[in-house]
Amino acid sequence: MAVKGLGKIDQQYDGSKLRIGIIHARWNRSVIDALVNGAIERMKSLGVKEENIIVETVPGSYELPYGTKRFVEKQKKAGQPLDAVIPIGVLIKGSTMHFEYISDSVTHALMNLQDKIHLPVIFGLLTCMTEEQALARAGIDEHHTMHNHGEDWGACAAEMAVKFGPDA
Repeated sequence: MAVKGLGKIDQQYDGSKLRIGIIHARWNRSVIDALVNGAIERMKSLGVKEENIIVETVPGSYELPYGTKRFVEKQKKAGQPLDAVIPIGVLIKGSTMHFEYISDSVTHALMNLQDKIHLPVIFGLLTCMTEEQALARAGIDEHHTMHNHGEDWGACAAEMAVKFGPDA
């Protein structure tokens, strides 16, 4: 059974005037690349211009909250503010408690960041028990058992920016 994500959007969104940022970790690169590409393609299908999708990187998922905050601030300071931002990371359970600590910390920090930067922050953190789960959620496992969650995040960013972004 293929698990579907966001589902049908509630209305047609015009993303032609939006500037959306993606900031991603560099760990688990093949999964990250698929998720980022899925988000970009989905936003483009909703009218977001490719030149208005700004991509930045940080070393790992733990760096996403601070990196996201500074990324948004830098764009605003440069006179090119964002309407939404998608932090993307992939955490895969290992044999220690590291996964639990990082997953919990990053999740809470990203959730709380929205109120600090007054901007939609889309939750683009995969927290998977196995590498196979991560590949499936990026839509790149051998049997294509799931869809690319990056597509959901791209649609979510466009919707949230139109409905609740700084210029909404």
